[in-house]
Amino acid sequence: METITTIISIIFLFISSYFPSCADANDIKLPDNFKINLFAEKLKGPRFMALSPDNVVFVTEIRSGQVIALPDLDNNGFSDKYLIKAKYLRNPHGIAFYKDWLYVGESNQIVRYKYSGYKNDLGKKEIVIPNLPRGGHSTKTILFGEDSKLYLSIGSSCNVCIEKDKRRATIMQFNPDGSGGRIYAQGLKNSVGLALYPNTNQIWASNNGRDWLGDNLPPEEINIIKEGRHYGWPFCYGDKIPDPKMGNASFCKNTEPPVFEMQAHSAPLGLTFYTGSQFPKEFHGDLFVAFHGSWNRSVPTGYKVVRIKIKDNKPISIEDFASGWLKGTTRTARPVGVLVNKDGSLLISDDSGGKIFRISYSK
Repeated sequence: METITTIISIIFLFISSYFPSCADANDIKLPDNFKINLFAEKLKGPRFMALSPDNVVFVTEIRSGQVIALPDLDNNGFSDKYLIKAKYLRNPHGIAFYKDWLYVGESNQIVRYKYSGYKNDLGKKEIVIPNLPRGGHSTKTILFGEDSKLYLSIGSSCNVCIEKDKRRATIMQFNPDGSGGRIYAQGLKNSVGLALYPNTNQIWASNNGRDWLGDNLPPEEINIIKEGRHYGWPFCYGDKIPDPKMGNASFCKNTEPPVFEMQAHSAPLGLTFYTGSQFPKEFHGDLFVAFHGSWNRSVPTGYKVVRIKIKDNKPISIEDFASGWLKGTTRTARPVGVLVNKDGSLLISDDSGGKIFRISYSK
């Protein structure tokens, strides 16, 4: 019966991905004194966002193959223009600014463009890291560390298997020009979200666990990425627990456990630490994570943004921050990316509804 229910849930999710319901801001549950509005709409599969050196929101559109600039010229919390800055990209997802360059993660490569302000055309497209593995978990997330290195997350090709391409299920490290590539950490099935923790300059990553172990296993993870460490997949999950198919107890003893576990099948994607000043002090430094939502759970879960409280540089608890996009089996949005905007508000991209939501605080 559970299998039948799961199949029905998958079919429903597939259909609703093409015919999403409309999200009403009044339906979204937020903490007291927070409010939500639309920052942008009519986007074509918005994924990750980045703030440019001149404080303009840029977003990748995975369905159109474009990068879009969304300036808010009058600072009223709504984007004023939809400016196509790059196009003809293959499933663009990751995005980052570094010095005078805009970097974009395509499904097969990392490219960059010379950047001189949102009003100007980008420079010529330059391929920085070519010939990346395609298929499977195909999105590529990029982050620049405090060490000025480019970190690249490459997901697995499968649910659970031994990868032929050693770059799969890893986070790799490169120089900004694409040279010096090496595997930095491995055993990460699909770490879509990467964020730099300001207090320690450590890289924190979300990680999606494997499927088909039931509704509540394995837990989704937040990991602190350490050089040379193995995080378990496909041999283990969670805190060194051997996988029922590929498990190796002796190997698992030496793997790096997650720093925080979350509800299975929530599909955590983007994450960001709150570095703004608009939210109350108790929110400062906390971690916000976008749950894209389950596709293979008998009772759907996710479809929200959660707040993970941080104390003494460690996650201590989790709570819903923005929820209401899931009602029973009906969902009205699928959160992907989270970004602290220049005014301290929090932006949330929704790739199914083509929107970017803005959450602000005022008493």
